[in-house]
Amino acid sequence: MPERPIYLDYQASTPMDARALAVMASYLTESFGNPHAEENLHGQSAAHVLARARGQAARLIGADSSDIIFTSGATEANNLVISGLSEGLRARGKNHLVTVATEHKAVLQVFEALGRQGHELTILPTGGDGLLDPAALAAAIGPRTGLVSVMFANNEIGVLQPIDELGRICRDREVLFHSDAAQAVGKVPVDVGRLNVDFLSLSGHKIYGPPGIGALFIRRACRRYLKPLFIGGGQEWGIRPGTVPMALCAGLGEACEIAGLEMATERQRLLQLRDFFLSELSQAGVVYSVNGDLNRRLPGNLNVSIDGVDAEALLMCVRPRLSISSGSACTSGALSPSHVLQALGLDEIRAESSIRIGFGRHTTREEVETAAAVLIAAIKRLMSVRYTPRLAVEEHSS
Repeated sequence: MPERPIYLDYQASTPMDARALAVMASYLTESFGNPHAEENLHGQSAAHVLARARGQAARLIGADSSDIIFTSGATEANNLVISGLSEGLRARGKNHLVTVATEHKAVLQVFEALGRQGHELTILPTGGDGLLDPAALAAAIGPRTGLVSVMFANNEIGVLQPIDELGRICRDREVLFHSDAAQAVGKVPVDVGRLNVDFLSLSGHKIYGPPGIGALFIRRACRRYLKPLFIGGGQEWGIRPGTVPMALCAGLGEACEIAGLEMATERQRLLQLRDFFLSELSQAGVVYSVNGDLNRRLPGNLNVSIDGVDAEALLMCVRPRLSISSGSACTSGALSPSHVLQALGLDEIRAESSIRIGFGRHTTREEVETAAAVLIAAIKRLMSVRYTPRLAVEEHSS
């Protein structure tokens, strides 16, 4: 069998932590009760497991366990908030919604759908560093504004928005505030109380938990505003009906517990790996530029434009050895440049020369050293190719 490539795409997904898998496994084969069937011992046991997992997720973000509901992931949580609030906001004359141009498609496309249904939309630009100016948000909020949604950490360029300041603006203006924190939770400190968020989404497969499970924080006073996206069963306080997958929740809870304990040391290690990787590129003479603010950033994220190299060609060159990407996994295969990089003001050439590299919990220094060497060799190989411009060919033939 060929050697497996070095995985450097941790913003796309993370491998499940073996400790979380071990906790989850027993609830698939032994303690398999339905947590909603509390009239028997299997159901009661399952309900205790669910309560523990809810508490673990809540502690990681500084919430109360009663303010956490489980979802299938951050995409569903985002949809539940934005679509679930839309009807009630419109009825109250609050049909103006605000978001940011660099948001994940799971937010932007929901906003666009609501715009087609008659809601007024404001999609704010960012600076060239990828950060939203709080003054721009304050200026955008008006008397009809009902909801603001701003991503905590960007999935492509890793920048960390000033969520605390943005939340304070929304709280002062009595506007509901949602943040898609799928990339941030478990990697940087998140405290929903200090951040003044009303709704916050997270996802299991971004924090070394199982895929297919996520959670949504709902500030208790805001619960009454949400309309469920589907009906049946009344689980999760009637907001997200359907049998809650206990084993997945247990795996998510354990992943949250581990992240809370190891986040600080992991952050320092990832920063060292990131800086080492950049130094290897610089020493090899690779001309690159980092997209997005380098300081307000996820510790394991890099998004760089390589001068004179097409990203897709580079990915093909390194594919047998490295797993990296040119942007968001949700837009893989798109022909147009990343909407995030375009929002930063990058021209098409620079956007199409950009790659995303994500370091994670299992990344070693040896892997980073090997990855840098493979990437540098591929860049030099591509740079050595000289293409004759089409116009010059035509002139010569004539």
